[in-house]
Amino acid sequence: MPDSSLLLTSLAIVLTYTSCVWVASLVLKDSGIMDIFWGPGFVLVVLLAGWMDSGFAPRVTLVQALVGIWGIRLALHIGVRNAGQPEDARYAKWRAEAGRAWWWRSWFKVFLLQGVILWSVSWPLQAAVTAAEPAQLTVFDWIGAAVFVVGFLFESIADWQLLQFKKDPSNKGKVFDRGLWHYTRHPNYFGESVIWIGVGIWAIGLPGAWPTLIGPVLMIWLLLKVSGVAMLDRHMKASKPAYADYIRRTSAFLPRPPREA
Repeated sequence: MPDSSLLLTSLAIVLTYTSCVWVASLVLKDSGIMDIFWGPGFVLVVLLAGWMDSGFAPRVTLVQALVGIWGIRLALHIGVRNAGQPEDARYAKWRAEAGRAWWWRSWFKVFLLQGVILWSVSWPLQAAVTAAEPAQLTVFDWIGAAVFVVGFLFESIADWQLLQFKKDPSNKGKVFDRGLWHYTRHPNYFGESVIWIGVGIWAIGLPGAWPTLIGPVLMIWLLLKVSGVAMLDRHMKASKPAYADYIRRTSAFLPRPPREA
């Protein structure tokens, strides 16, 4: 478990980071840009934590490299996907409800909140890059890395498949049910969850890091019950009539063959 001074410092850095993104959102009139800066926030945390209290060097390099690749890829994907698009419907709805007060309410409701979540979820990553022991790469490091890579590939392939589908104007309004999306309605969220299981395995192998497992648990819960599967299913069911049939025959989360018609 990282010491309290490091955690407090990382909290201050993360909240400063998300506050800077908030200022940019006011200029752009788009609170959805926080989604782009979500992944890089973790990259910032592991780089600064490793710099402030560097642990066993090979483990630091392993974690920072994998988190860096994941965070940058996620930012580029969301940035490309959102380019030229209006503000995400979630934030647009909140903006309309708050009216002129949204400029300051968004700081609390979007940016500070996501900053606190990012910081909490990052605890096992901070533990991994600051732990001096074990002074060798263990089976937990290798298994965690392997699980992380599997989740990363699953998420990346799912995002690429959906992006290719959306590029074809003739698919507008249609439900995509091919590739990985044939086996689960949310392969990207499944892949993301697998990534955080890998992070949790890293924590299990570190002395005193068990409390940091709250990070992966919180992340997976959010993906399933709050901002991921549940929210997107409600939105898609309301906007696309064919999505109800997709729900009936396709697993919500865990990949499996679709149900028979």
